[in-house]
Amino acid sequence: MSLGVVDFLDERFEVRRVFREFAEHPVPAHVNWLYCFGGITFLCFMIQAVTGVLLAFYYQPTTANAYTSVLHIMDDIPFGWLLRSIHSWTANIMIIMVIFHMLRVFFHAAYRPPRELNWLTGVILFFVTVTFGFSGYLLPMNQLSYWATKVGTEIAGAMPLIGGYIQAFLLGGEKIADPTLTRFYAIHVVILPIVISALLVAHFFMIRKQGIADPL
Repeated sequence: MSLGVVDFLDERFEVRRVFREFAEHPVPAHVNWLYCFGGITFLCFMIQAVTGVLLAFYYQPTTANAYTSVLHIMDDIPFGWLLRSIHSWTANIMIIMVIFHMLRVFFHAAYRPPRELNWLTGVILFFVTVTFGFSGYLLPMNQLSYWATKVGTEIAGAMPLIGGYIQAFLLGGEKIADPTLTRFYAIHVVILPIVISALLVAHFFMIRKQGIADPL
């Protein structure tokens, strides 16, 4: 049955040829474990996407219900504690891995022409990843997340000229309340996934087109 499905897809989309091109793509001899950080970061993102969708079925983005819904996930949902723990820890690992990946690219000077745009998309992906962590930190709506978000939004508000506008946009008012949580939730589960998906497609396309850079 599985071979029949593969034959059906191969007849229409040449999936065997596409898979063969990826599987048999030559890897430069200098590639070692230092080049794995980018792949680990992408794996973390995929885990985040899957666990995030499952958590969204039970999470309630209101100041009155956010914390209790998290407790419900942890205490009442089968393996909910494991699901949320995986989501939380993978977020931290993803940020660490993207930092290691950028350091590897920097010290190997892999930003050299013609890979400047790929380096630029990588830098933007780093900031998007950090924003993922910041926007998700408020969602449990406990004391730690509340005060961390308060400090973060005040730092953003201290920026010259545009800081006040950024702070007002993030808070949705004068203090952290339902509009703040709604905006952080929308940023976390709608805006950032769309942005990071588009950037990842561009990033992988350029890597595929330009190949892996030789070290200095």
